[in-house]
Amino acid sequence: MLGIIDVGGGLRGIYGAGVFDYCLENGIEFDYCCGVSAGSANLCSFIAHQEKRNYRSYMIYAFRKEYMSLRNFLRTGSYLDLDYVFGTLCVHDGEDPMDYATFSSFDRPFYTVATDAETGKVRYFDIKDYKYDDFAPVKCSSCVPVVNRPYPLNGRFYYDGGLSDPIPVKKAFADGCDKVVIILTRPKDYYRSPSKDMKAALLIKKKYPGAAEALSNRSRTYNQSLDLALIEEKRGRVLILAPDNIEGLNTLTRDRSKLEELYQKGLKDAGKLKEFI
Repeated sequence: MLGIIDVGGGLRGIYGAGVFDYCLENGIEFDYCCGVSAGSANLCSFIAHQEKRNYRSYMIYAFRKEYMSLRNFLRTGSYLDLDYVFGTLCVHDGEDPMDYATFSSFDRPFYTVATDAETGKVRYFDIKDYKYDDFAPVKCSSCVPVVNRPYPLNGRFYYDGGLSDPIPVKKAFADGCDKVVIILTRPKDYYRSPSKDMKAALLIKKKYPGAAEALSNRSRTYNQSLDLALIEEKRGRVLILAPDNIEGLNTLTRDRSKLEELYQKGLKDAGKLKEFI
């Protein structure tokens, strides 16, 4: 079983958009899909067979104040308006609707990784958790702590899946994958430092101690998963697709020329897929 994981990374997720557009152009499919944060959004459009849809999101919609802005934060407490990004734009009568009929007909495993804000434990939503005009699992998976309030769903609150399982390679193999493609949005020799995560954890600790603990441990969790991925890559069971340089792009950096360059890197690097498959 051939699996693919997209770990996301905010607007750096445009690298993964390039990978998936290459796959759509070349008829490459996967038996198992798992997305974290922006990676789950990339996979939704891929599963729906909508080439360039992710590209439009990063290159057009992300530059709108409705998408993310200080105005949003002052009005709602969330800098990113997840209901606009994965609601208003995506619904059947939205500006760029998701092809839900094609998406919902996907008959293979698709997991969206989120983190329970109260417990800090991982939650794997599957495709059955999505509904017509309701892409709530992606909103949960993409909800960045501090930048956003946790996203509510069915009586629980969720944060970004990157807190609890940032590179779900262990899950992919446990679920039966023989080979796994992993899309990273930083160079594959990048290891996370705990400093930034620790500062953010302090800001949410009082109300969401479980999520704060997961955030405090995020760098260790990420680095351990990366080590496993690198070991499996040497064994030939993993292909890591990662940009050689991100040109200073952070999670929410809006720079069209740099985003375009990262997209082109994804398109080019995806050429390695044919040999691996």
